[in-house]
Amino acid sequence: MLDTAAILMSHGEKVAYGYAEGVNDNMCQSHFHEFFELYYLESGERHHMIEGELYHLTAHEFIIFPPNVMHHSYGDKNVPFKRIVLYFTPDMIVYPEVRSYLLETARVFSLKKIKKSMIHLLLSMLHTELDKEEGLFQKEYLENLLNQLLLTILRADYTPVESTPRTRPAQAVNYIHEHYAEEISVSALADMLYVSPYHLCREFKKVTGKTIIQYLNMTRVLHAQRMLLETDYNITRISKETGFSNLTHFNRIFKSITGVSPSEKRKQYQSV
Repeated sequence: MLDTAAILMSHGEKVAYGYAEGVNDNMCQSHFHEFFELYYLESGERHHMIEGELYHLTAHEFIIFPPNVMHHSYGDKNVPFKRIVLYFTPDMIVYPEVRSYLLETARVFSLKKIKKSMIHLLLSMLHTELDKEEGLFQKEYLENLLNQLLLTILRADYTPVESTPRTRPAQAVNYIHEHYAEEISVSALADMLYVSPYHLCREFKKVTGKTIIQYLNMTRVLHAQRMLLETDYNITRISKETGFSNLTHFNRIFKSITGVSPSEKRKQYQSV
């Protein structure tokens, strides 16, 4: 499924809206963005793996992902779905307290019926405005609608959606997120979960779309990106603190995942 909204964000848009429907249309790998994502499930059912936790969403439930949170969605066989995604940059949230709250962690919401219709209305209004040619005070109007949507969600009487019991792949993902800075081997992970390396690797790739080593490298690079953005640590220290055995290996893996070297990525962050 082509994510045109994400493409728009990569071209510098502050807000982008995307709608999709399908069946047996599953993401092939975990990913993350450098912007917020609101994922609204309009109908059907979907599973979401969010940094080691697995959630089962049904119609009119939704998730708000902060930037740089790894996630991956998929559906059961032959179960159709319709979903809306709304992407937006952190600076579009005008209230610092709201921005800080939403940056803390991904949140999964299930709202009462009256609030569901309000959320859907505000999403529709945003979509309508984004489809128009640029007009008078359009940026300000979009910003106002977005903040009204977020405040409506956060003020609502909602039930947090609990994660489902952890499968072996989910336990493996959770262990990786908690111990990425340490040495992790597939065989040790399999022993810990009382399964053969072959079966663990097979189950893990089916759920995440990645091998265990690929997922581990992605997680380490994600944390390295955060350190490049949030600290003044040098590249050597960052490579050690994110679990890489040597600087050469770190540079090679980082560039293979992000397309640029760690030093180039830091320059990109500093230029924003």
